Amino acid sequence: MDRATYQRLYDSLVTDEDVTRIAHAEHLDPELLFVIHTHRVTRDATRRFYVVKRQLPRLVHQWKQGRSILEIARDWKFPPVLMGQQMLGELGIPRKKVWGTFLHPETAPDHRIRKEVEALLAADRIYSPHGMELQRERGRRGEERLARWLEKHGIGYRTEKDLRGKYAKTPDALLDEPIHHNGQKLNWIESKANFGDDVELRKNLRRQLAPYTQLFGEGAVVYWYGFVNGAESPPGILLWDAEMIETAIPVVTHRTGAPHAGHPSLDHARPPHPARPPSAPGSAHGGHAAAPPP
Repeated sequence: MDRATYQRLYDSLVTDEDVTRIAHAEHLDPELLFVIHTHRVTRDATRRFYVVKRQLPRLVHQWKQGRSILEIARDWKFPPVLMGQQMLGELGIPRKKVWGTFLHPETAPDHRIRKEVEALLAADRIYSPHGMELQRERGRRGEERLARWLEKHGIGYRTEKDLRGKYAKTPDALLDEPIHHNGQKLNWIESKANFGDDVELRKNLRRQLAPYTQLFGEGAVVYWYGFVNGAESPPGILLWDAEMIETAIPVVTHRTGAPHAGHPSLDHARPPHPARPPSAPGSAHGGHAAAPPP
């Protein structure tokens, strides 16, 4: 996707309704649009978190005068669940109890809060527990898709679970033997059930990808929902989207020898994640939900 198109979509996808409207009008994948919408919402929430926090005494006063938290959240164009968590905290409810109320509204301190929390949960597809689970599921689907591709091509690998405790940071797939593609040797592959815009690419490089190259050498990252055209591949890291990986012709390399086709299928291509600002859901693996704000 070219940068102009991406920026237009990013600026337009303000609400859930915008996702549905634009998907229908422009015949675009609604899940891709929701991923872009999530970028916008989480970054704006992080940027304005303390601005909203400073207004909490006034906002709680409005609530005591009869306004709902959802109305206030919409006025401020702030994620409903995050607004609710902050306002309940301002009411003196312990933060553990606050999050418990959003997990189990029936445990709310009173009937009004319970009804309002239920409304906030229904209105927030990003920061609600249900929204976070959907993002985790998106991340799991990406990892499963990568696993199927590796297994289809007979490429041995170890997962994060296999490597837990052995390294400070671990990719989704650490290859048992390197593969070569377009002249680059790949020792690991990371799955991102996300769209790689410039902000996301810089963040992922700093937090995950650069450490992987220091630990394991060159590798690749797959952005299953694509990335902006012209994005520069960081040194030692190959950028792939869904189409690129599905049509790639990987060549297995014995660590003690030259590249060779280690499996008949490698000879030809086959088609086709409140006291501080919130972490963006999907920050760990592009689609995995972040932990709830404290």
